[in-house]
Amino acid sequence: MPQIGSFTLLLALALAAYSFLAGVLALFRKDDRLGETARRAGIASWAAVTIAGIALVMAALGNDFSVAYILHHSNRDLPIAYKFAALWSGQEGSLLFWAWLLSSYALVLRLRYKVDPQLTAYASAIIAAVQVFFLLLINFAANPFGLVSGQIPADGNGLNPLLQYPEMVIHPPMLYLGYVGVTVPFAFALGALIMKYPGEKWIHITRRWTMVAWLFLTCGIFLGAHWAYAVLGWGGYWGWDPVENASLLPWLTMTAFLHSVMMQEKRGMMKMWNMWLIFTTFLLAVFGTFLTRSGVVSSVHAFAQSSIGTWFVWFLAIIFATCVFFFVRNRETLKSEHRLESLVSRESSFLFNNLVLLVSCFAVLWGTLFPVLSEWVTGSKVTVGPPFFNRVNVPIGIFLVLLTGIGPLLAWRQTSFDRVKRNFVWPTALAVLTAIVLIAGGMKPWEDSAYFYSLVAISLSVLVTATVFGEFWRGGRVIARQTGVNILEGMVVITRRNTRRYGGYLVHFGVILIVIGFAGLPFNQDKEQEMGFGDKMQIAQFTLVCQSYTQDDKPNYSSEWAVIDVYKHGKMIDTMYPERRFYKASEQTSTIVANRSRPNGDLYLVYTGRNQDTGRPIIKAHFNPLVMWIWIGVIVVVIGTLIALFPNMKPGKLTAKEQDRAESEAARRGVVGVGGD
Repeated sequence: MPQIGSFTLLLALALAAYSFLAGVLALFRKDDRLGETARRAGIASWAAVTIAGIALVMAALGNDFSVAYILHHSNRDLPIAYKFAALWSGQEGSLLFWAWLLSSYALVLRLRYKVDPQLTAYASAIIAAVQVFFLLLINFAANPFGLVSGQIPADGNGLNPLLQYPEMVIHPPMLYLGYVGVTVPFAFALGALIMKYPGEKWIHITRRWTMVAWLFLTCGIFLGAHWAYAVLGWGGYWGWDPVENASLLPWLTMTAFLHSVMMQEKRGMMKMWNMWLIFTTFLLAVFGTFLTRSGVVSSVHAFAQSSIGTWFVWFLAIIFATCVFFFVRNRETLKSEHRLESLVSRESSFLFNNLVLLVSCFAVLWGTLFPVLSEWVTGSKVTVGPPFFNRVNVPIGIFLVLLTGIGPLLAWRQTSFDRVKRNFVWPTALAVLTAIVLIAGGMKPWEDSAYFYSLVAISLSVLVTATVFGEFWRGGRVIARQTGVNILEGMVVITRRNTRRYGGYLVHFGVILIVIGFAGLPFNQDKEQEMGFGDKMQIAQFTLVCQSYTQDDKPNYSSEWAVIDVYKHGKMIDTMYPERRFYKASEQTSTIVANRSRPNGDLYLVYTGRNQDTGRPIIKAHFNPLVMWIWIGVIVVVIGTLIALFPNMKPGKLTAKEQDRAESEAARRGVVGVGGD
């Protein structure tokens, strides 16, 4: 297997290099036959990388410890699912996985080249150039098929215990699908700039590509947050870790891009802005990969320190120089067709949204790099912790929530005061009423800024929810009048007729649910206590009683856990089993959190170890209000994005049930042809 893998990686590099060079030459000469060979070479490179990936997985499944990568990231007793996940659990394998995903995206692109053959040819050549970089890296700096020198050990070192959790089988692929997926819209944008492509067709072509990449990146980020919450045992889901921040940066700029492209499509505005947003997103995706692999920052998420950071620095420099060169050369083709006519308009809301997202991106980037920059300048590393990120980004996030509520109420070009007043009164009244109820219920925002921000976040969330619901209600009512269906069915129809708009509203609603989950953070409680048989701990409204604690031994790990009965108001409601594991191959420990999750909050127990003197377990308990709404919000975001990806149903195309109702309503009113083609 190692020989097959090494050979196919070299073959993939040769094919990708040919695809790039022949593709560029074909574009220069306008030679379609040469361009076709470049396209086919690109397709063949996918096959070669796929064989290499299969070879590495087979080596892991077959316990081939002659391969250094398998020796360091697997062992005989490792469950099969985690042996498969070894493909992306280490540096060399993850780069191979990245190269395979990039080749897969390129395969789909090259198979769909007839959408716009010339622009696709440019994009294909650019993607081939990116493929060449990663394949060079894999072949000559981080080869996953390197062999062990000397005697081959009988067993491997095992997978990092922190990665032996079901979500880690899907979290990295989701994250990489997002990172790598950005390459496609980047390639189309750069190709359109190079060829001075007229109009916004490249935006239309890449919209779904960008949304898919954004969806995968969103899922990857929140799966990582849930993994941190469930495995690391610190009671939180986001700690502003440098690698967490690295995934957030391209997400922020891609979110800005998805909003601002609508201005280019509708009004021919912000063409330069959009070009640089997608350039920046790709640069940040590569930069995030650099951060996790260069050893520049310390993180529980990062790979081991290595010398490949220099490769990424040069690659980033080449990408940036290329983007600047073609932008300066062809910027005349990116002039806006219209100007901003009013601050009270849909365009202005998108503009403010973009500016706020970019300010947040800069703040996160600055805070992430500040320790590195301070060490370069002064020789001592100054750490920037969560307080800095929270102080800067919480107000920014609240302002974004406000914009989310205001945006749908504004019209393109200019909005009349009467329209704003008519649509804004009831959502605002509900938000104010929510704030009053929360204060009356005991929330004291004047005592702590965290309570104040929580109050504002929840109140604005109600405003946005009312706004989103109002948009569905108004649209559904119009359809109900036209077809005779009820308003709920009308909402479904209006969503199917404009999936992008109403899917976007659902995404906004999902974000609001996530914000509500975040708003519970200031009210978290935690307590740590040694608990023997019959010992009790009180936290929030719960009484915890330790019934027993025991041990177990399995081939891959040994474990010890406690049995904790949970009482509320004197009544037993649950039994929880916090656990701690010792993995034999790697000789490392990991916690398995016991979490009782409900809409009002999570009861979260961690087995931190045993008191060496008494032998009794030490239990740390957390009560985290509203956390469940974060995960529910992510599901709603996914549903909304999937809806937005579907094509619109034509207005005249009604279901049989809707058509029957429409005809009955039309006959009752004496109207002819309602809902017909």
